[in-house]
Amino acid sequence: MSASDSVPRVGVWLIGARGSVATTVVAGCAAMTAGLHPPTGLVTETPPFAGSGLPALSALVFGGHDTVDCPLPKRAEALAAGGVLPHGLPAAVSAELTAAEREIRPGGPLPGDTRTEEDLIAAFAADIRSFVRRGRLARAVVVNVASTEPAPTGEALPPSSLYAAAALRAGCPYVNFTPSTGLHHPALAGPAETSGLPHAGRDGKTGQTLLRSVLGPMFTQRALTVRAWSGTNLLGGGDGASLADPAAAAAKNAGKERVLADTLAGTPEGEVHIDDVPALGDWKTAWDHIAFDGFLGTRMILQTTWQGCDSALAAPLVLDLARLTARAHERGLSGPLGELGFYFKDPVGPGPSGLGEQYTELLGFARRLRAQPAEGGPGGGRSGTPAHGGGTGEQR
Repeated sequence: MSASDSVPRVGVWLIGARGSVATTVVAGCAAMTAGLHPPTGLVTETPPFAGSGLPALSALVFGGHDTVDCPLPKRAEALAAGGVLPHGLPAAVSAELTAAEREIRPGGPLPGDTRTEEDLIAAFAADIRSFVRRGRLARAVVVNVASTEPAPTGEALPPSSLYAAAALRAGCPYVNFTPSTGLHHPALAGPAETSGLPHAGRDGKTGQTLLRSVLGPMFTQRALTVRAWSGTNLLGGGDGASLADPAAAAAKNAGKERVLADTLAGTPEGEVHIDDVPALGDWKTAWDHIAFDGFLGTRMILQTTWQGCDSALAAPLVLDLARLTARAHERGLSGPLGELGFYFKDPVGPGPSGLGEQYTELLGFARRLRAQPAEGGPGGGRSGTPAHGGGTGEQR
């Protein structure tokens, strides 16, 4: 057995596996592993995380579900043509893209799909378990990076919750990088609690809300009164199209509003508008207009403009979360991983909303992952309690 064969491999099962974010994740991981690009944006590659026992980037194996059929290498070529991926990268990592493409399975429900919710959950869970067995993986983490769906209005499980239920049934930790329902559906509260699995989410904090989580505490700490905070998002691509649905946009905006409410101890006037601009492709512009009062009631304005590539902002966070959650699973932690709130607009579990405080909690989590678990002992901390078992067998 070679040295590389002796390193336990960890699966990353992506929901929305042929989308822009997922494609950037796979191509980016391959590029960093090959030494073609530095790990810019990967918090888990910074010194505080050395020795935390995280799986190496070279140990990650990718697969997933998707309802579209554009092969991953073709998707990568389109992203390179749009300036999302570096020119020539799809060709340089074509073997890795092809390997991940072989592990993508049809998602659902598809138009005209007659399968019941149980049929779909069972099929998705079987795909994940087969991925783990076929790759001889130590474990796998399921990460939802699909387009935002509207909040459910009835008792039926939306697609994101079907995939989340399948992750639990397959014995895999779950990360919801989207605003979609996922494990937040009431029907999944019990299974999530009894599964003995760690989970994290919801809605990755990549741009406008990242800035809000820094500026909100700044106003509070300087005792400046924010009167109004309005914003506009212009974005294209799949997310822009899905967020053109007012119900999906409302789900997206809920996390943005929560950050302001938590960091300002109240919700100022104003709202966020999301506009679909297809010509922007995978790029987005976020503008904020903040009206605040200073000393002696002096009225002032702060305006910010954030222009970025959504997939390039999201991909390193997805890799961070997959590695941290996989290590938490290895350590036997279970339940909501509140210390990962650093990465989310609407985090699960209790915790601060300011980025600085969230980063402090994340560093504490990294230190906790270094420790060897005591046999049957307590895990400490308010989230991610140890659980016995935690293998990749089916949970019932």
